[in-house]
Amino acid sequence: MVMACRIINKRRHMGLQQLSSFAGTGRTFLGPLKSSKFIVDAECHESVLISSTVRLLESLDLTSAVGQLLNEAVQAQNNTYRTGTSTLLFLIGAWSSAAEECLHLGVPISLVVSVMSEGLNSCIEEVASLQVPVHNVFDHIDSTETFPGLETFSVSLCPFLQIPSDTGLQKERDLKDVASPSLTIYNLSGIPVKSSKLFRPQAEVEADKNKVQNPQTLKNSLLAGNRYRKSVLIHSRHFNRTDNNQWINKQDGFLEQHGAAPPSTYRCNDFVELEMGLSHGDQSSMKLVDEAVRLQCQNAGMQQGNWTMPFGFDISRIFTCRLPGVPETFSCVCPGFITVVSISNTTMIKELQNQPNRIILIEGDLTENYRHPGFNKATNINTLLESMKVQQDSSEELWTNYVLQVLIKFNVNLVLVQGNVSEHLIEKCIHSKRLVLGSVHSSVMQAFAEASGAVQVTYITQVNENCVGNGVSVAFWRSIPSDVIDRINIITIVIKTEGINLVTVVLTSPVTAQMQSKEDRFWTCAYRLYYALKEQKVFLGGGAVEFLCLSHLQTLAEQSLSKRNHVCSGWLHNTSSWLASSLALYRSTVLKCLANGWHKYLSALIYNTASCSSEFEASTVIQQHLQNATDSGSPSSYILNEYSKLNSGIFNSGISNKLEQIPRVYDVVIPKIEAWRRALDLVLLVLQTDSEIITGLGHTQLNSQETEGFLFL
Repeated sequence: MVMACRIINKRRHMGLQQLSSFAGTGRTFLGPLKSSKFIVDAECHESVLISSTVRLLESLDLTSAVGQLLNEAVQAQNNTYRTGTSTLLFLIGAWSSAAEECLHLGVPISLVVSVMSEGLNSCIEEVASLQVPVHNVFDHIDSTETFPGLETFSVSLCPFLQIPSDTGLQKERDLKDVASPSLTIYNLSGIPVKSSKLFRPQAEVEADKNKVQNPQTLKNSLLAGNRYRKSVLIHSRHFNRTDNNQWINKQDGFLEQHGAAPPSTYRCNDFVELEMGLSHGDQSSMKLVDEAVRLQCQNAGMQQGNWTMPFGFDISRIFTCRLPGVPETFSCVCPGFITVVSISNTTMIKELQNQPNRIILIEGDLTENYRHPGFNKATNINTLLESMKVQQDSSEELWTNYVLQVLIKFNVNLVLVQGNVSEHLIEKCIHSKRLVLGSVHSSVMQAFAEASGAVQVTYITQVNENCVGNGVSVAFWRSIPSDVIDRINIITIVIKTEGINLVTVVLTSPVTAQMQSKEDRFWTCAYRLYYALKEQKVFLGGGAVEFLCLSHLQTLAEQSLSKRNHVCSGWLHNTSSWLASSLALYRSTVLKCLANGWHKYLSALIYNTASCSSEFEASTVIQQHLQNATDSGSPSSYILNEYSKLNSGIFNSGISNKLEQIPRVYDVVIPKIEAWRRALDLVLLVLQTDSEIITGLGHTQLNSQETEGFLFL
């Protein structure tokens, strides 16, 4: 589809420019206030509404080599973590521009790859100081305490990204607040999102799958030595600092502040606080996640006081059922397996709902031509008969009758099939008051096998009495208005049995175009909570770790530049120092370009919240905080101190005025860092595999049309 037209300079790196062009289409998805896009097909003029990076790339023409690599990276992140794709896409664009700028300044490709890799590894080590342990969050849970409603609180970016009070920008912002003290923004779901002068937290969580580096690895410094090294993990100069008013890591993993003030400790030991911090402003989705987790706990027989870590939050036993065209009020969480069937099954469901049903589970397809490979006919042999079609129809009819005989023999009323099901068989079973459902997820099959005693089989011929499960109930889910049923032409049923560990989240919306977005947002919140509980740690969120990365890289760049100046002083005495000086100069340049990518990220994040009128204003805010962090002597301490202030406005909460009850913004650790790594890996891959740049005297003979082309997205 034709999405945009951007000028591509053929004299510069083509692959990196293409990455930047693709990534630029998704910059509005960064942050909690996403702007949806209409994707229009240039040929048939059909349009689709999307609000996520994954859906955006599904709608774009990514047939080029760079487009395919980009799509693979985003899909890998989404399939594994279900979060962090917007951050991944933005950083790909930002760091592509950074690498392109390095090439334009004459930095060798090998040095760009080495220093950028080392710089990111250094950032990952540095942000470990912003990790918050998550332990025993279920110990203090109250069965009456649930996730708050939409009107209870609103989310903001971390406090250090607010406009500093000593700038003119703050005065201008205060005047706007007086003129418009309360601004309500409605998203596509019709949900009011209250806005204030505070910035809202980052919506896309990112991640890390690599292990923590050992002390031997950490002792290597990015600036140590004059020789070229590849991807050496380095030690942060702030990592173990013990200055006054400095936060350090205790042995138990908590962050503790030492100084004149009484020591305080960052930790998260409350389940609702963790959910609120990970919701990133999407309260409606996280509320459904909260209900699903609590229902799963009840199904597992857990009582208050007995929920201990690690809690077995099994996300594979949570499913979604989408009901487009149904009012929002029908969205809920229910035990069992909820699915939709054709309205023609109404009479049959009425027959099945007042009796215990017997069930069989088929792992493969339930079709006439699905059999063991050894029983398949050779594909290169054709039999030509006048009555061939009649014999084929007769063969399928015979097979259908055989399946019905098996179901009647073992008194089976319900069949769940993981693969495809013969349409002819489904029609026959409807007439005999038997329900057959296809394309059932493997986890659903396993849950019914555990609860009903059924044994999964691959072929219908394997069914015997020992394979049949018992005690399964089938019923209509809820009473949906008849006019809605007539419009959507489907009915919703719930299938469950006693003790089944299965939870279904029903997602409804009167606007069909919103359904995919609503499901994506639910799974994003669910996986954030899942990884937070699994890792037992989270980051302080809302841009805190990205700000620390930016500050850290700028410090390293300044140190590298100072070292270059020191080396330059020895040029006249040692000619070999020229190479060391050039490497030091290049290292500073690359680190600054890498840091500029973080700066662009934070500027776009703040600007997308509509808290700044332009990205230039947002950049000014960041620069002011960078100066404050530098003056403090320790950026990590500066960030943590800002989080400690009661009036920092981390949340606008109506729950309590007590500091210890004000929930914070959190990010999951591994998905966030993994998104960083994937972004840089893709940029460096394209940089090294597509490094043909038009240079030399020949370009002076080309006209403007030959030196510039157009890339259509």
